[in-house]
Amino acid sequence: MPVSFLTTSQRERYGRYPDALSNEELARYFHLDDDERNWIATKRRDSNRLGYALQLTTVRFLGTFLEDPTAVPGAVLYTLSSQLGIADASCVLAYRKSEQRWRHTTEIRARYGYREFAGRGVQFRLGRWLCALCWTGTDRPSALFDYANGWLVDHKVLLPGVTILERFIAEVRSRMESRLWRMLAHGVTNEQRQRLDDFVHAGRKLTM
Repeated sequence: MPVSFLTTSQRERYGRYPDALSNEELARYFHLDDDERNWIATKRRDSNRLGYALQLTTVRFLGTFLEDPTAVPGAVLYTLSSQLGIADASCVLAYRKSEQRWRHTTEIRARYGYREFAGRGVQFRLGRWLCALCWTGTDRPSALFDYANGWLVDHKVLLPGVTILERFIAEVRSRMESRLWRMLAHGVTNEQRQRLDDFVHAGRKLTM
């Protein structure tokens, strides 16, 4: 199976915000509970508090941190600033150049249990889950890629590079196809093999 199977749209969407978010998505991923608000309140300055909230909810929604942590839809900025009681959301622009943003990224990963794709057991568990999908269904590789993306987000695994995940999907799919062919071939008798060979040879002659 070819390694490059993603559409241009899938590549552009990977690890990035959509143009608009639904009310359900805002409620599920961008609501801060009491513990989160209390922790964020310990940060100095409104820009740091809002920036921390942006990074926390962004990795929760996308499964990755953004190069520019303030590059979020307006609805996200409004939702978080309202919960934190920050009147001027534009203060977060100062967060982009602050050293705090990098400390917050490290802190969020440790405090909320985010792991790397190369971390122990991650690829084994994801691969086993994908194998089950391949075995019981006929989903295209592009669909498996979307399923894997969702699995990583749900299991707090930071998204790898798009080509890394694409290659991983291709390898899993290839292994399952090889296993299927081995099982099919195992039950074929010598007589059946000969009949198949004769059928193939006859077909080739007809196309010549």
